Amino acid sequence: MRKRTLWAGVAVAGAVVLAGAVVVPLVVGPPSAVSAAPGSTAPHATASASPAPAVPHVDAAALAALPEAQYSAVIGGLMPFDRTVTSATVFQLRADAPLFGADRATPIARFAASDFLRQPTTVVGLEREGDWERVLTPARQQLPSAAGGSAAAQTSAWVPVASLRKVSTPTSRVVISTKDQTVSIVSADGAAVQRFHAGVGTADTPTPTGVTGYLEQRYVDPAQGTGDHPIQLTSLHSSAADEPYGGHDGGLIGLHWNATTSGAVSHGCVRLDAEAVAAVDALPLGTLVTVE
Repeated sequence: MRKRTLWAGVAVAGAVVLAGAVVVPLVVGPPSAVSAAPGSTAPHATASASPAPAVPHVDAAALAALPEAQYSAVIGGLMPFDRTVTSATVFQLRADAPLFGADRATPIARFAASDFLRQPTTVVGLEREGDWERVLTPARQQLPSAAGGSAAAQTSAWVPVASLRKVSTPTSRVVISTKDQTVSIVSADGAAVQRFHAGVGTADTPTPTGVTGYLEQRYVDPAQGTGDHPIQLTSLHSSAADEPYGGHDGGLIGLHWNATTSGAVSHGCVRLDAEAVAAVDALPLGTLVTVE
């Protein structure tokens, strides 16, 4: 991902796709546990060993002072999420909401009700425990350079259930195979209903594997070499390099159009042809994206 650039008088900066990199446009402005398959996490499993802690009160001033858990942020209190899941629930926020780490005692960040495109923020919930929902976040917990070159590609946090409004439960998910260099649209019963060739990251800048993120947002920017094909931005980040393609936009992983759709050819992003981009674009935001 290239460095974000702010032009005077322009509200939205372009998204760059160079050798598999993307730049996010910048907008300026004011029970019982559910069983899971090995290596995966079932959604809304409820831990029964002890009661969930009460949700602490966070006043408006304290909430506003918290760092926003957005795509370029690094927030140490977030929980690394290095598993794969096959289903989840999608929410939007009723208002800005506090995010909590594992102890759920002190807020560590906030989710803004509107995302960087001033659209309702998509929130993916994994697990319900009392008045809490464990959700995936689009921010990093640690930079790879601070973790010996291997950091979590996805993070999670706890958010009060009262802050959430359910909008959908996706019936399909995206599965990326770096070995086969394919992208599949997989139905709820696990069948691959569509499969496409894909270009993936190189050995030095790999697409992170063994992890699930989600479709965070999408946008079109013909000036960046992707024509009128929407760039599909995920919540995943490079786990091997802070900024494999320069700048300071968090090493985000995107799925986007490119003329080359095979081989280990990118900085971590996934290159697709027009038909594949259209198939992913037809999926709702919040759809899970698993990389194998």
